Amino acid sequence: MPPYKWGPEVPPTFSLAGAFAGLNEACFVNPFEVVKVSLQSDKNKEIPGTWRITRRIILTEGIVGLYKGVSATIYRNIVFNGIYFGVYHSLKHKVTSSTKDKRLELLGKLGLGFTSGVLGSCANIPFDVAKSRIQGPQPVKDVIKYKSTGQTMILIFREEGWKALYKGLLPKVMRLGPGGAIMLVVYEHVHAYLTSTFN
Repeated sequence: MPPYKWGPEVPPTFSLAGAFAGLNEACFVNPFEVVKVSLQSDKNKEIPGTWRITRRIILTEGIVGLYKGVSATIYRNIVFNGIYFGVYHSLKHKVTSSTKDKRLELLGKLGLGFTSGVLGSCANIPFDVAKSRIQGPQPVKDVIKYKSTGQTMILIFREEGWKALYKGLLPKVMRLGPGGAIMLVVYEHVHAYLTSTFN
């Protein structure tokens, strides 16, 4: 009996493609994440502008300051995208082949997109929490408590318990569950429409 050969469209293919996209995305967006966290944690009554915060980070920490927590951002995005795209594209054909009713197919895809977003969120939130701690203000001024992804996650677990690694899970699921459902379904329908229109 000949050995089984995987075709090009298998779960690892989708997951690895998603993970690689997440890696590249993380390297590009991390400076914006650092600025965003700095803006959100600034306690001044007069909120400083984006460029002022960016300039302040560069002047005090150098360009490297904009890449604070980049490893946590990379892990967060790799885990989410790997699960999100892997689950959705691996199971999509089962949803589409199980019915010829377009409305049921749409509902199935929405449900699958929602599930993919929720699973990705549940898996990557510890990295998201670590990222926020590293990029945000440290508990004691001029003392860096949260240094690396692994060290931060272990420290949170020891000091606050495992539940602290899942802080903010519900709002995240409420954002990325529906967001994940809508994004892929809209993408597929627009892609199909444009393909049929311009081919």
